[in-house]
This record gives sequence, structure tokens and C-alpha cells, in this order.
Amino acid sequence: MSESIEDIVSPCIGVCSMNQQSGQCEGCYRTIEEIREWWNMNAAERAQVMERLEQRQASALDFD
Repeated sequence: MSESIEDIVSPCIGVCSMNQQSGQCEGCYRTIEEIREWWNMNAAERAQVMERLEQRQASALDFD
């Protein structure tokens, strides 16, 4: 079953602060470009962003 665009909600958690070093939001891990384009993306594009966010979050929480 494929996801529709309505199934992939914005990952925004209301903590909107851009990290100058990484270029990513410290709340949702999206870049400014990903945030700006979110509402224009189709379901496949949103799914790709969500996969990247999982990887970014895992990297940010890696304490090794």
C-alpha cells in the first residue's frame, strides 16, 4: 500500500531554530530548502525527505 501525500505529515515539532553549522533545523532536521518546498512536494518526495531526516537524527544522536 503506497502512502498518499496526506499520510506524510510535516515533521515540524515547533522548535524552529536553524543550526548555522549543519544548515538544518534543530527541531525537525530539515534544511531550509526542504522546509520551504515541503508543501509543493508529492508523497514520494516527502517520503525521501523523511528517510533523510531519520538518518540525520541518528547521526546527531550518535555519541561515538
